Amino acid sequence: MHVDRPPRRTVAVLTGLSCLFLPLLAHSPKATAATVDRAPGAGSPAAAGPGAMAAAPYEYLGWGNPQKPADVMAATGVKWFTLAFVLSDGTCNPKWDGDRALTGGPDRAAIDSIRAAGGDIVVSAGGWSGNKLGEKCSSASALAGAYQKVIDAYRLKALDIDIEDSEFSKAAVRQRVVDALKIVKTRNPGIVTYVTMGTDPTGPDANGRDLIKRGAAAGLDNDGWVVMPFDFGGHTGTMGAATLSALDGLKAAVKSAYGYSDDAAYRHIGVSSMNGRTDESDEIVTTTDFRTILGYAQQHHIARYAFWSVNRDRACGFGGDADTCSGVSQSPYDFTRIVVQYKG
Repeated sequence: MHVDRPPRRTVAVLTGLSCLFLPLLAHSPKATAATVDRAPGAGSPAAAGPGAMAAAPYEYLGWGNPQKPADVMAATGVKWFTLAFVLSDGTCNPKWDGDRALTGGPDRAAIDSIRAAGGDIVVSAGGWSGNKLGEKCSSASALAGAYQKVIDAYRLKALDIDIEDSEFSKAAVRQRVVDALKIVKTRNPGIVTYVTMGTDPTGPDANGRDLIKRGAAAGLDNDGWVVMPFDFGGHTGTMGAATLSALDGLKAAVKSAYGYSDDAAYRHIGVSSMNGRTDESDEIVTTTDFRTILGYAQQHHIARYAFWSVNRDRACGFGGDADTCSGVSQSPYDFTRIVVQYKG
C-alpha cells in the first residue's frame, strides 16, 4: 500500500444523511478453503466443512458499533469471521488493540458465542494503526512466541497477519514475519496462515513482491497471500475489474516466486475487499463488484474471499461513520450474503 494513500479502514464522520469519509483514525485489517484437522476449541465445530474458512469477513469489535456475531450468522448463514486486531501492548506481548487481554474479556465472549452457534474464527494481527508485533518483537522466535500466545488462547485453526505501514515497509521486519510464520507452521501442524497486504491495480508493489519472494526463499508454506484491492489513488474501469487485475498480478508474483503451476498459484492467493465507499470517498465497491470477485474466486478456487467489514455492511443514517456503515444504499448484510456463497 502506498504510504501517501489514505490508510485503510479510516474512521470518518457523516454529515447529515450524507457519507463524507474524512480520515481520522486508521486500522487495516481486512484461508485456504481446506478444513483443518486440529483439535477444536471449546464449543467450536469438530470440522469446519469444505471451504467454510474461505469466506470469513472481518468484524472489528473495538469500535464501529459492531453487530453481535451470532445475529450476523443467523441473518446470513456465515460461519467464520476474521476478528481484528491483535497488536503489541508496547512490548512483544499480544493484546486486542494492544490494550485488551486475550482472555476473560468481551472479545473472548464474542468468540465463545460464535463457536456456540456452530462457527469459528480467524484472528488477524496487525493492521494500519498501533504498535505492531513484528516491530516490537526483536527476533523471529520471539515473534513466533507472541503469535503462539494468540493461537493457544483460542486454539486457533487459522491466523491472519495483516502487514501494513511500517511493519510492511521495513525489509528486516518482513523477513521476521516470514520466519516467525514458518516457526508457527512447524509448531502447529495443520494451522492455516494468511498474509494480507495492500496492492496496486496491477498487483503487489515492490514491498509486496519482496515479501512473497522472502516467503518462498524461506520455504514458508503459506496458505494464502492476500491483497486488499482498494485505496488505489486512481484506477480505470470498475472496482471489480481493478480487483481482478490486482489478483492476476498477485497470482503471477506467487507463481514466479514459488514455481507453482497456474492452478496451485491461484489456490494460494486471496482477496480482502472493502464494501461500499472506501477511504477514498470517490472510490466505491458495489455489490456488482463483489459478484464479479465471487465469480473469479469460484473459477480459480482461491484461498480466501474476505472483506472489511461486517460493521460496515449496512446503510448509513444520521450520526453514523465510515466504520458503522457502507456509505451506499443497501439492505443489511448485502455484501456478506455474497461473500458467504464462496465455498472454496
